[in-house]
Amino acid sequence: MKPSITLVAALLFAAASLTAQAPIRYEISFPNAAHHEAHVRATFTGVKQPVLDVVMSRSSPGRYALHEFAKNIYSVTATDGEGHELTTSRVSPSQWAVSGHKGTVVVEYTLFGDRADGTYDGIDETHAHLSMAATFVWAHGMDKVPMSFRFLLPENSKWKIATQLKSEPDGTYSAPNVDMMMDSPVELSNFDLHEWTVGGSQFRLAIHHTGSNQESAAFAQMAKAVVTEAEGVFGAFPKYDTGNYTFLIDYLPYASRDGMEHRDSTVISSTGALKQDAAQQIGTVSHEFFHSWNVERIRPKALEPFDFEKANMSGELWFAEGFTNYYGVLVLKRAGLSSLDRFAAGMGGAVGAVLTAPGRQISNVVEMARQAPFVDAATANDPVNRSNTFISYYIYGQAIALGVDLSIRTQFPGKSLDDWMRRMWKNHPDIAKPYTLEELEIALAETTSKAFASDIFRKHVYGKEPMDYAKLLAAAGFELRKASADRAFLGTSMVQFSETGMEITGTVLRDSPAYAAGLDRGDKITEFDGKAFKTEPEYTKWLDSKKPGDKVTLKVDGRSGSKTLEITLAGSPQLEMVPSEQTGKTPTPEQLALRSQWLGSKAVHPLPELKKFCPVCQRAHPFEFEHCPFDGSDLGIIPGKAGPRTAAPGRRRPN
Repeated sequence: MKPSITLVAALLFAAASLTAQAPIRYEISFPNAAHHEAHVRATFTGVKQPVLDVVMSRSSPGRYALHEFAKNIYSVTATDGEGHELTTSRVSPSQWAVSGHKGTVVVEYTLFGDRADGTYDGIDETHAHLSMAATFVWAHGMDKVPMSFRFLLPENSKWKIATQLKSEPDGTYSAPNVDMMMDSPVELSNFDLHEWTVGGSQFRLAIHHTGSNQESAAFAQMAKAVVTEAEGVFGAFPKYDTGNYTFLIDYLPYASRDGMEHRDSTVISSTGALKQDAAQQIGTVSHEFFHSWNVERIRPKALEPFDFEKANMSGELWFAEGFTNYYGVLVLKRAGLSSLDRFAAGMGGAVGAVLTAPGRQISNVVEMARQAPFVDAATANDPVNRSNTFISYYIYGQAIALGVDLSIRTQFPGKSLDDWMRRMWKNHPDIAKPYTLEELEIALAETTSKAFASDIFRKHVYGKEPMDYAKLLAAAGFELRKASADRAFLGTSMVQFSETGMEITGTVLRDSPAYAAGLDRGDKITEFDGKAFKTEPEYTKWLDSKKPGDKVTLKVDGRSGSKTLEITLAGSPQLEMVPSEQTGKTPTPEQLALRSQWLGSKAVHPLPELKKFCPVCQRAHPFEFEHCPFDGSDLGIIPGKAGPRTAAPGRRRPN
């Protein structure tokens, strides 16, 4: 029956009234955005406890280390809502006790934020990029009650609001509890908005960037291809709580590179511009969107319920993050947004890291995952030895996913890792039924066999044994080989040059020639075979003139004084994965068939016209080109390479 206009109006009024009377109401404004400040007002009503403990979070969803967000709020006051000041004491760095109220507590403070990424706030005259854990206080005992949010946009700013929070008729937004509030980031800016529907699910891409709407529209086309192909792994999209999924993207010179998953949205940020870096940025989109299944719904039990006041440890992150890393790369290839060479480089990088990293001898992948509180954007002042003791659970898990996928495909024809993922989603469809390590193994056994699952977990999850990647990759027509078999290797990962020589500034890799000789961080090499080098090019030219097995003489100044060392150089341990065609071999029909089955599209709702869409020229063409073939613009892709065009700051190739 069609309701009357009067009834509709009454329902809308009731909904607005309900939202306005939410036990917790937040209001945020930006009177000093030029200096990265916001003003926050939090009103707690119906407070029953005589002392209200008001808390600022110490961790945020998707992060596993402490970040102490209270350091960025100040001028904290508490009143009773009628202007009367309440008794407030700071009982810890992140908690205030408020007493003397009559059921209402109004907390106000100034918020500072100047880092736009997946964890922190970025506030200025162009936008307010809000991570909820870094923005709003909450209260013990009121974490399960509804809350509303009002965003007061600066006049003449042209800002709009993008978030997964539920939009209410009165212009506010709402969340049913603290958990959903914390999981709902917000972007306030004059962003470009692109919307589409696939398989009955709605998607929104809100992108704040310095380029044109035409460029962001083309990027949205690439995102459509990613979304469609990711669905193919599971066979269906999740049921999004408010009916849609939102990409919140900041590509700005003053943003920080990051990606952070949330239940019905993701935050992605980078300094790159679409016209130059769209082909690189789409990789983060692929990874983060896959999380809407893996970790946001298929969720480790160790992360439920998430604790916003301490570091959250999970031994399952190799699956939650590492398998997502694997599918982030695989989905791009299946969607036609990555070349075969680039796919091989991305997968080969993970395999090579696991096979050559000294840390594999120290801990298994479960223990690597449990170190997330120490490494997930965590900060400390003291030096660490992680280059010799740790492998990222992202990379380690990606390598395991690759090996398990190919193992299933070769031992169980017609099945693949996709089937294990579907089984996990069936067994653990949402956070109400999170999984354990034991249940991961059970789902794999149900997909393949009990013996196969037991072997994988015993050797490669609980054990430290590497998989036979060379054999597995060969079945699909790929070769795993030394990247530079004839290149000499010393083993100093990070160095700095000056007038007095080459100082070792990073960890010396275990089992390398430099490590065996006793070289370590802080040592300065003043002479190489009697020659002094003041610049990196001089040193690189010297090292490139050497071969593995050559003996060299180094003069070193260190903590124990000056010494002369004779060192035998080794060969570079770096590995690479390349298609057999690059080695002069012709793949067999069986190899090509497996490769096609593995890397071919699995889209439930194919969108072939969107698969190879250039953000520069707005036309479809393969992305194997370094430059757009239509206008010569740089696409940021080099055949056979993966990842950013430049190395991360402070890193250099192994030497």
